[in-house]
Amino acid sequence: MPDITLSARHDSGLKLKLQHLFWRLIAFLPDRPYLRWKYYSMAGRFPDLDDPKLFSEKVQARKLYDRKPIYARMVDKHAAKALIADRAGPQYVVPTYWVGRDLNDVDWSTIPLPAVVKPTHASGCGVFLRERGDIDALLARNPGPEWLALKHHRINREWAYGEFEPLIIIEKMLVEGDDAPDDYRFFVFSGEVSHIELRLRRDGVGYESWFSQQWQPLEYQGFYYEPYPGVLPRPDRFEEMLEVVRKMAGDSDFMRVDLYVVDGQIYVGELTLYPGGGFQGCVPDQFDEALGRMWKQELARDTR
Repeated sequence: MPDITLSARHDSGLKLKLQHLFWRLIAFLPDRPYLRWKYYSMAGRFPDLDDPKLFSEKVQARKLYDRKPIYARMVDKHAAKALIADRAGPQYVVPTYWVGRDLNDVDWSTIPLPAVVKPTHASGCGVFLRERGDIDALLARNPGPEWLALKHHRINREWAYGEFEPLIIIEKMLVEGDDAPDDYRFFVFSGEVSHIELRLRRDGVGYESWFSQQWQPLEYQGFYYEPYPGVLPRPDRFEEMLEVVRKMAGDSDFMRVDLYVVDGQIYVGELTLYPGGGFQGCVPDQFDEALGRMWKQELARDTR
């Protein structure tokens, strides 16, 4: 089976290396100055955190001043499943096979393959299990302690990720054929879908396309992926997808709801409160201002 990850166009040059060095140097700073300088290092200007207008600025302000307790439940990959079942229905939940802290405690005879193993509080790390040899390699490496020690919430100062106990989860791997399923990312503002960001892979190449709520293609300049050159038809269950995301995000001033469709079944992947950390590439530059206007942000000015 081929690799089902979706590789992006990452700049691996000197600029990126210098940015990472700069971020390490400023890591000791409190949240507000850290976010200002990290944003500056990528955008070439400081964000307005007192009167944010751009979408990317409002993500930073949310991290600082919008700290509703339910946010921790939303970003916890384990706890979010109960929330999805309650709001949308259990049929939209990706099946969980095991959750705990020590991979040596897993009864692997009960784990159907293919499966995914990952920490519940972090992104960008995890292991695909397709056959028994993958399980043996996972146990030999045993990344669990390393994962659980990650201070993921400190990387982009995304407060909610540090508000729950990190665990390791094993769940069903979503596969369409032999490849990754298309990733439908719905941006929802106060119950209204502004657009859908679709990430997909065809013939081993990652692409990205943007669509309106009516599934009309939107022109944009991609940051991570090239626009898909072909025609992408409206999904068969698109109206149901819209209904699901509204149920999930209807009471939030902004949420991104990620959906997958596998064998005709819709699954909610993640509930995202801080897309891309609100830094360069979180949305195309030409949409930053327009999406900022759509976000009627509610801030508590809680600086805990």
